[in-house]
Amino acid sequence: MDCVTCLHLRRHCLSCSRRFPPDLLYKLSTDCLVMQNHRYGISPERFQENQNLSSFFKILTTSTDEDNKVYVSTVHAHSYPVTAFQWHPEKNAFEWGLSMIPHSEDAVQVTQHVANFLVSEARKSLNRPPAEKVLDNLIYNYSPTYCGKAGHCFDMATHTPKNILITGAAGFIASHVANRLIRNYPDYKIVVLDKLDYCSNLKNLLPSKSSPNFKFVKGDIGSADLVNFLLITESIDTIMHFAAQTHVDNSFGNSFEFTKNNIYGTHVLLEACKVTGQIKRFIHVSTDEVYGETDEDAVVGNHEASQLLPTNPYSATKAGAEMLVMAYGRSYGLPVITTRGNNVYGPNQFPEKLIPKFILLAMQGKPLPIHGDGSNVRSYLYCEDVAEAFEVILHKGEVGHVYNIGTKKERRVIDVAEDICRLFSIDPEKSIKFVDNRPFNDQRYFLDDQKLTILGWSERTTWQEGLKKTMEWYINNPDWWGDVSGALLPHPRMLMMPGGIERHFDGSEEGKSASYVSSNTRMLVPPSKSVGSPRKHPLKFLIFGRTGWIGGLLGKICEKQGIPFEYGKGRLEDRSSLVADIQNVKPTHVFNAAGVTGRPNVDWCESHKAETIRANVAGTLTLADVCRENGLLMMNFATGCIFEYDAAHPEGSGIGFKEEDKPNFAGSYYSKTKAMVEELLSEYDNVCTLRVRMPISSDLNNPRNFITKISRYNKVVNIPNSMTVLDELLPISIEMAKRNLRGIWNFTNPGVVSHNEVLEMYKEYIDPNFKWANFTLEEQAKVIVAPRSNNELDASKLKKEFPELLSIKDSLIKYVFELNKKNSAE
Repeated sequence: MDCVTCLHLRRHCLSCSRRFPPDLLYKLSTDCLVMQNHRYGISPERFQENQNLSSFFKILTTSTDEDNKVYVSTVHAHSYPVTAFQWHPEKNAFEWGLSMIPHSEDAVQVTQHVANFLVSEARKSLNRPPAEKVLDNLIYNYSPTYCGKAGHCFDMATHTPKNILITGAAGFIASHVANRLIRNYPDYKIVVLDKLDYCSNLKNLLPSKSSPNFKFVKGDIGSADLVNFLLITESIDTIMHFAAQTHVDNSFGNSFEFTKNNIYGTHVLLEACKVTGQIKRFIHVSTDEVYGETDEDAVVGNHEASQLLPTNPYSATKAGAEMLVMAYGRSYGLPVITTRGNNVYGPNQFPEKLIPKFILLAMQGKPLPIHGDGSNVRSYLYCEDVAEAFEVILHKGEVGHVYNIGTKKERRVIDVAEDICRLFSIDPEKSIKFVDNRPFNDQRYFLDDQKLTILGWSERTTWQEGLKKTMEWYINNPDWWGDVSGALLPHPRMLMMPGGIERHFDGSEEGKSASYVSSNTRMLVPPSKSVGSPRKHPLKFLIFGRTGWIGGLLGKICEKQGIPFEYGKGRLEDRSSLVADIQNVKPTHVFNAAGVTGRPNVDWCESHKAETIRANVAGTLTLADVCRENGLLMMNFATGCIFEYDAAHPEGSGIGFKEEDKPNFAGSYYSKTKAMVEELLSEYDNVCTLRVRMPISSDLNNPRNFITKISRYNKVVNIPNSMTVLDELLPISIEMAKRNLRGIWNFTNPGVVSHNEVLEMYKEYIDPNFKWANFTLEEQAKVIVAPRSNNELDASKLKKEFPELLSIKDSLIKYVFELNKKNSAE
């Protein structure tokens, strides 16, 4: 006999059938998907009558031969992990000479699912050989050629794509891959999908701009409609999925964006592949960081079957994406391949990464910041070598396999810095600066790349050659990325959301929208600017609080710095008006300096509680929520008047309240609402809360100025407090926006100053005849409605981020009193 028409699944179904997609499981019972050419079988009745067989095995499937006789085709042991087949699930993939062997896609999927089942059963055994022996005997160590009909050869690994979708190809690695494929394979159509995030640049694709087999589409992989549309209309048969958030430092500050891009975006792509059913290869690009830290004394690198133990939010999201890719491969039979690569360097790389950052800093004569002590070990591959690796995997990679793209040549971070110093002929001891380490920094990543080398790939570019090429490229293209000052910081935190910088082929930049721009032209990009058009500023602020003191000062600072800005027209509590403002202005950042403090002081809030809640709580939360929906960072000016001295933070002790401390002052309704909204805002990862206290500016005529206030009082209390000198700190708030800092910050100058000390300075610098009197807190309480907050805030977090920040007394002298003394003298 010979070809089985179907497998009849019995009540006790294959445990492996739980891994089969339901539709494929049904087809197994109706279609010819496997081959069986055994001449002898046993009927179910004879099987059950034989006590030795039936007591050891249970029947899982039966089949019908060409004479319509039913026989047992699959059995499974009752108590042991033993499964017996009387059919050939592998024949459809490995033998093409017999007409009775089915070769449909469904038949090949059956082979894959049965293989997965056998592997899972084998893994249950505790009797395992050493890892080295397993590696030596893996099938990828051999290069078999399969004999087909009439002696012709059939290489199962060969794949010739027609229409390739490359995601994230305006980024670093993917742009080199795209340019290589477009150059080497003019018959392939390459469609590039990229949302043009901060680390993307259309100029990276300049070599391919004029190629007839190239198309660019601006869009987000998270848009299911767009992805499905592209797969269908462009007849995509191959996907190379590079798009991801990749910078580890960013993942410590905004891990949700990594989940959104790396996991959800991948899921959207996989689901589109499943729905369209036309993808022949799905190559998922992962990272060596999913393996976690390699032992320092390990001589064998992580192989593709090593356990995944990610240690930071970035690598965790990449591992999560891998699990989805594997699941879709097993559950739906998607032809998936995964790659895990070492660090890559070379031209076009955004300078938040180590090597381009060090090169640009060396070009500027600035110190090279090294996290920790520089002993961390990494392996580096030149970008063109990596592009070649993807070319090999695309054509020869085996479906269902993982490939490490690595090098055995390791270097400490300190060694990399010293090599760059030598290229620029500068002294490493004077040019290298050690800074705080990351929250967690893996000591070493080490890969076993044997599997890929068997496919025919090898590293070509030496470290010295690649580093020299990279240095020369950055020297010749210093403005490729525009203003990257934020990326060159020791711990950069770039904007990872829609609203970053869109860089065009001609080098111009503009603020991005999240929309997909469609046209019938080959280049699906926003309208390009002419080469001679003026360059737009990479920032645009939307400021709420135009009529307020801080809001007005922010506008003046933006004008002085040449930063485009507009004031919001909507009211904070009116969601639709906020949405309209954002759609009209298209900002990169939003500043909230609106709210009520009361006039002439916070006592007003005690009799206007509803208005206070509406503006300070409901309005602020609404703006934060709208900003989050639009992928925007909100800089929120809050207050530090939510604390008062207590036993743990006594007056004069120098122990200030930290950002993580819970508010302990609710004496005024104003402070109560501010503490309430601060706690609620902590749930928003797109908000930077700045705790301002007793704000002071150089404008001594402004009635909101703390100095102006107390200089006009008949009597003042004399208590040391933290205060905010706006002339120094408001420009810092703009720099914080550029760095995309988030969370809560005590936004005061370090240290404290008392009322009397401020007035002494006022008398010394402004009015020698000035006099004042003091009274106690008890006496003050008789003339005010609500108690006032007195405290010291610990500003060490802000000082660490901005070491140049002056103490409160020094700042008062420099920015307020000396300036006013000079002006009065003139």
